Amino acid sequence: MSTDTDQRLPGRDRRAMLISKGWVQGVAIVMIFGFFVMGILAYRTYTASMPQPEKVVSGSGETVFTTADITAGQELFNRRGLMQYGSIVGHGAYLGPDYTADYLRRSADFVEEQLRRQGSADPRADLIEEFRTNRYDKATGVLTFTDNQALAFEALKTHYGAFFGEDSTKNGLIPRLITDPQEIHQLTAFFGWTAWAAAAERPGHDYSYTNNWPAEPRVDNGPTADLVIWSVLSLVVLLVGTGGLFAVYGRWSQSIGWHSAEAPVLSFRQPGEVALTPSQRATAWFFFVIAGLFLVQALLGAAAEHYRADLLSFFGIDLARLLPFNLARTWHLQLSLLWTAAGFLAAGIFLTPFIGDREPKRQSTLVYILFGAVVVVTVGSLLSEALSIHGVAWAKGPLFEQQWEYLDLPRVWQALLTLGLFIWIAIIYRGIRTRLKSESRGNMPWLFLFSGLAIPVFYAVGMLAGNETRLSVAEFWRFWVVHLWVEDFLELFTTVMVAYIFVMLGVVRERIALGIIFLDVILYSAGGVIGTMHHLYFSGTPVEHMALGAFFSAAEVIPLTFLTVEAWTFLQLGARQEKRSSAPFPHRWAVMFLVAVGFWNFLGAGVFGFLVNLPIVSYYEIGTALTANHAHGAMMGVYGMLAVGLSLFALRYIIPPQKWPERMAKLCFWSLNIGLAWMVFATLLPLGVLQLYHSVRFGYYEARSLGFITTPGNALLEWTRLPGDLLFIIGGCIPFLWICFQGLRYFRSGPTTMELPADALYTETQPVTAASLRDGPP
Repeated sequence: MSTDTDQRLPGRDRRAMLISKGWVQGVAIVMIFGFFVMGILAYRTYTASMPQPEKVVSGSGETVFTTADITAGQELFNRRGLMQYGSIVGHGAYLGPDYTADYLRRSADFVEEQLRRQGSADPRADLIEEFRTNRYDKATGVLTFTDNQALAFEALKTHYGAFFGEDSTKNGLIPRLITDPQEIHQLTAFFGWTAWAAAAERPGHDYSYTNNWPAEPRVDNGPTADLVIWSVLSLVVLLVGTGGLFAVYGRWSQSIGWHSAEAPVLSFRQPGEVALTPSQRATAWFFFVIAGLFLVQALLGAAAEHYRADLLSFFGIDLARLLPFNLARTWHLQLSLLWTAAGFLAAGIFLTPFIGDREPKRQSTLVYILFGAVVVVTVGSLLSEALSIHGVAWAKGPLFEQQWEYLDLPRVWQALLTLGLFIWIAIIYRGIRTRLKSESRGNMPWLFLFSGLAIPVFYAVGMLAGNETRLSVAEFWRFWVVHLWVEDFLELFTTVMVAYIFVMLGVVRERIALGIIFLDVILYSAGGVIGTMHHLYFSGTPVEHMALGAFFSAAEVIPLTFLTVEAWTFLQLGARQEKRSSAPFPHRWAVMFLVAVGFWNFLGAGVFGFLVNLPIVSYYEIGTALTANHAHGAMMGVYGMLAVGLSLFALRYIIPPQKWPERMAKLCFWSLNIGLAWMVFATLLPLGVLQLYHSVRFGYYEARSLGFITTPGNALLEWTRLPGDLLFIIGGCIPFLWICFQGLRYFRSGPTTMELPADALYTETQPVTAASLRDGPP
């Protein structure tokens, strides 16, 4: 055992913390500051976001719609999956229009025509006056529309009634999706309210509640000074922060990151020699189901993409009658979260016995219960969403009704998933409880527990965003899950897992791994916590959300740059030890996937993310293919590749060595990465740039229209994605499923134990000396 594990606190049985307490204090300062600011922003979200009027009346005093109509329309919008077809205030899917921009344009055109008929001397100026004048009375909660705006509302009820009542699938929706006049009235009220907030000036300011979004010259909506200023300051933060990082890295490159001058000389235990516990073997079921869900998710993504290439048929099949675009995208998006998250759960369970040394009684039974719960929640939620989107009459209430994008699970399934995540933490705690008693709370076993606990805690925050929650408030809490849960705390847990894997393999000392973890927490959280607000630039929140979101989200790119610098060293860790080891390094392809995570973290999350996060760019591109480009590069490139890599690490020990499909692992790696790169560079990025150009030159409404998306040139770009999708699915997903099937097939073979040695995956054959260090590569 290394000296890392021998240091004890005086007079206690606990091992002393292996690194300086300054690291812990640094993390505490960053977290306290970040969440203190987020608390202030939460208060401002509730008190200063775009108001939802109690009643909207015409100039003559007649009621146009009420707050109950707005809320009911919002619930209907979510329940029928329309946020997975089009978008609202820029957020949602990209086939249909953005309904805020759509209502605003159509109502403006209608009002301008009315003004011309009424003999207005300057109809354009009068139009701007009607739309930008804020007639909301905060004291009474009454919003007054002009008579022309009220007439426009009635005209648009007819328009949306015809669109959603279309008795065909030509728009990618099921026939006669919504036909009830009352529901059309409510849906139009929801759209109309957001469109009013997009043009009416915020009291005391010369811009609207949505910071003048969308770009709509008809109502004098253009970029604000804040948009430009904070975009420039974001660039300054990026340049200064990156320069500072490289200065620090250049000064202390030998003492930070994955570089370790203390790597011991060791021999890797080969997979057939490593005994596994019953709970570790049970994870084979997780990995097989994960691979199956991954394949289904990729197929659904291909189906959703086909709607953009050919809206009218799926190779001659009227697919939209059974699998309309909004259902395909709902399942595609939900499964992307479920299978990757399940991969992290399974990897956490697999690593737990190596940390805790001894398996508690009936631990494997709890793992099987959790597995069953995950299957039930997955299948149940997918079926509920299908019933909700198809509008089955009896499928009502929290068990069936779909919710906001990314939180699509109906409320009951969302609560059950949250409960399942807490059960997972209980499994982790049982497995390492004894080890925790002997460790300082700053050492890796405690970090493993704390980072794992953050997953259910921050996912549970999404419960605050119900279908009835006011839009701006719902967006605030929804993105705590989309951003904080996914991009910060899942990132933290995976950093801990990856670092722990290399400690378990003997590749780095625990003290070095702890330094990496604390550094990553500080770097990610410094920008990632408050940077969550870059999602709320145009959601009706006050301008400080945009200012702080832009400023701090720019800092998120800095640690991703650091990961890219470290990627080559990361790749060499196993090779360096293999050169000095008497046994081969068994995890080449798992490590290759982890290196791919570093690459896609920088490109997909960093470069593509920073591109769409700049306020002035986001103003024109939000809800376009550039958003999808960032989403695919970040979600699949980072969390998808990571889930596959962690799965391969575990499966390498579960599958007998003579049955390990090395060529399949190689094929899977290259096919997934080349397929994803093809998807991004052949279609999403060029199409997104074209759509951005069209939005700046002609207007956001035009860039989001089906007419633009289905132009011959754009359709050709969509079709060019086909080879990449085929390679991704056939060469990547199917081999991964085959490898996981082998794990399930042989999961009971090999030695089984209830107690693992301290260094279960390697044997240290020679103490660290200056001579042994010189023997290694530079």
